[in-house]
Amino acid sequence: MPVRWRPRLAPTSMVAVGVIVAIAAGVLAQHSSAGRTDAPINPDIHKIKHVIIITQENRSFDTYFGTFPGADGIPKGVCLPDLRDRGCTRPWADHYDSNGNNPHAEDSFRADMNGGKMNGFVTEAEKELCKPGGGPCRTDVMGYHVGTDIPNYWSYAKNFVLQDHMFEAAGSWSLPAHLYEVSGWSAKCTRAGDPMSCTSSGMPPNRRAGHRAPFVWTDLTYLLHKNHVSWGYYLDHGAVSDTNTSGTWVVWNVLPGFTDVRADSQLTNIGPLSRFYAQAKAGTLPEVSWVAPDLRDSEHGPALVSTGQAYVTRVINAVMRSPDWKSSAIFLTWDDWGGFYDHVDPPHVDSLGYGIRVPAILISPYARRGFIDSQTLTSDAYLKFIEDDFLGGARLDPATDGRPDSRPTVRENASILGNLINDFDFTQTRRPPLILNPCPPNMTLIPKPKPGCTDMVALHTNKWGNS
Repeated sequence: MPVRWRPRLAPTSMVAVGVIVAIAAGVLAQHSSAGRTDAPINPDIHKIKHVIIITQENRSFDTYFGTFPGADGIPKGVCLPDLRDRGCTRPWADHYDSNGNNPHAEDSFRADMNGGKMNGFVTEAEKELCKPGGGPCRTDVMGYHVGTDIPNYWSYAKNFVLQDHMFEAAGSWSLPAHLYEVSGWSAKCTRAGDPMSCTSSGMPPNRRAGHRAPFVWTDLTYLLHKNHVSWGYYLDHGAVSDTNTSGTWVVWNVLPGFTDVRADSQLTNIGPLSRFYAQAKAGTLPEVSWVAPDLRDSEHGPALVSTGQAYVTRVINAVMRSPDWKSSAIFLTWDDWGGFYDHVDPPHVDSLGYGIRVPAILISPYARRGFIDSQTLTSDAYLKFIEDDFLGGARLDPATDGRPDSRPTVRENASILGNLINDFDFTQTRRPPLILNPCPPNMTLIPKPKPGCTDMVALHTNKWGNS
């Protein structure tokens, strides 16, 4: 049975694993509203010199880890209303390698939640995907994968830390999720170049040929650059374009759309994944890295699960084989729920979030072994960890960061947000690498993956990458 921790446990129960200081720091930081945390930062956090964030696409927690031992998974007896068939649909083991691109925009988020009942998934999918008056139409939103379908993901979860209350930062689709991941906000701005003209939005405008920098509020790279913290944003097969239709979609590559990235002349920090592999091999990874997939490697329906898992495994193997492994923390997550069922009602913190639960795993030589973290988390916690590690606790706060914008809240300081420091045991001997086969044999996916787990389904791509 994996170790489990919830914030309600008494701190004395954690003495044996040496995290009293970390818990105290986390609790204090959660209740700080200042631009810089008032809590003392556990100095052991600085043993992490490389933070790598790998973001995949469109999976709920229950669809990947709903049957993981010890996790907050699929409840017994659940059956969601199916208005089309005048009955209900139960969760079912879905071994298919290719899954649907189910509705997952802002309106679908509200419909799936259904006022906190978490029972609108089937009805919403049928409304969007099934023809009125047509024949049988069975969506896969209630399908879930088991450990033999995705053995590498389950191996990482069993050997490192599985976070079973990670929520999408915004209740919406990929674009706001990726905006939150790098900036702690998603907004629409009415005046070019004016950060004070922005208002919260779960459906912000995408960057396009005639409007290349619509994101004028402040993102984390502004503080990183200002404080001489190195960073890189890595694109699987480069950026999508008219001549590179297989590259990373625009909505998963948001940093070129921020005015501060352009003003700071930091566009060259955004490059192909091949650069990441070369830096990992040389032991020269930057302090902060984001890794974004192309469509075939993304797990975004109908792209293959096996192909995405193979891609992620290769990225993680590259870090584990790197001289930088000994001081790295890899955060693996999925950007939104993709329309798939999840049973946990998301906490409400502001007008945009939180969204529906997504899978998340911490992999590090200092990660606690076989640990399930049930703190409330979002990608805001990644920003918080980076800020505590490299910026002395500074926050993306318009009152203190030197570049005011009109964001209504400092998400990193939300009282409900957990602290990722609790997932580490800096007293333990550094964990060795866990090198996995990117395409493990005996997976139960249907059909059997091709050798090497390469994609074999026709995928639609477009220049602007609308998911």
